[in-house]
Amino acid sequence: MSEQTEHKERGVVIVGAGMAGVQTAVALREQGFAGPLTLLGAEPHQPYDRPPLSKAVLLGKAEDSAFDVDFEGLGIELRLGTEVTGLRAADRELDTEAGPVPYEVLVLATGAEPLTLPGTEGVPGVHLLRTLDDAARLRPVLAAAPSTVVVGAGWIGAEFATAAREAGCAVTVVEAADRVLAGALPAEVAEPMARWYEEAGAGLLTGAKVAGIEEGRVLLADGRALPAGAVVVGIGARPATGWLAGTGVELGADGSVTADAYLRTSLPGVYAVGDCASFPSGRYGKRLLVHHWDNALQGPRTVAANILAGAGAGEPARVYDPVPYFWSEQFGRFVQYAGHHGGADTLLWRGDPAGPAWSVCWLRGGALVAVLAVGRPRDVAQGRRLIETAVPLDPAKVTDPATPLKSASA
Repeated sequence: MSEQTEHKERGVVIVGAGMAGVQTAVALREQGFAGPLTLLGAEPHQPYDRPPLSKAVLLGKAEDSAFDVDFEGLGIELRLGTEVTGLRAADRELDTEAGPVPYEVLVLATGAEPLTLPGTEGVPGVHLLRTLDDAARLRPVLAAAPSTVVVGAGWIGAEFATAAREAGCAVTVVEAADRVLAGALPAEVAEPMARWYEEAGAGLLTGAKVAGIEEGRVLLADGRALPAGAVVVGIGARPATGWLAGTGVELGADGSVTADAYLRTSLPGVYAVGDCASFPSGRYGKRLLVHHWDNALQGPRTVAANILAGAGAGEPARVYDPVPYFWSEQFGRFVQYAGHHGGADTLLWRGDPAGPAWSVCWLRGGALVAVLAVGRPRDVAQGRRLIETAVPLDPAKVTDPATPLKSASA
């Protein structure tokens, strides 16, 4: 039997029609997979990109952010409004409300779902922003410019606050931790970013725990009550994997699918990619869970290559060990980050954090492991390559913002 014939007899089913799922389907076709290919999406909408939801779509500058993919032309069967409720590995079947879906190879790309504040279910005026429908509900609310409380001063909270200020809302951001970006960056790096809130005219309350939300106001644990025509919750996300409990797919304590270096799960013929999956990073010596767009773009190429390699009963073709990357647009600034700074032993500044453009570099053993840049995109582009090559750097050159980072080798 030829390899091409074998491909045609295999069926790949992808659960999740976000960036990771769509890109996996496209990559399979681009890399030569000719077999049946089915993409299951829980939402009724054409598959779409999520980053514009908190920007152009939310502010009415775009109606949607549908992917420019010719699914029919690529021979990808798109089943929308199909929520998967279970997995029976022994039968190689998925359970859906529309009936069972058999698979030969399965790709889990279910993404993440936003964390909710306990006790806020059904309270009028409380919003999450994860889906196109969420954006559609929130857009006219912000257009009416109510006083808005944003819960959470992480990356997504800052983007919410930015959009609300642009819409003309009075904004107060409430953060339970003692500073912004507490779970993401060291205090000294996050400190200058806290000033951006005030410059943008947004209030910022740190060390402020939410005790409850009632219609029209947010109650804080210290007794204060904040008026709120709208409340937007941005306190993080968790892998959307609850439906996998008891299926034999190994999950981590954080809810992520425990994938191996080839993005295979604990079940044969089942892969996982994107926000729902963690993977072991040889570069950083630890397991990473990356909830960012670039991971959902890069991982699918590895999954596709490994599915195709396995189709001929061969070994997986490609290890997945990226340099993580993400960006955030907030308060008129373009913030980018590449790498992983956990385990770094040196932190170096490039430029004045009070100014419009600056960067921070993290080194371990003299080599760059992470870079954060505000308005300095070249530092990130060059920094990603330096992280990949792990060349020793000269700290004096790194800290000179006039020296290109690519020229900072020791």
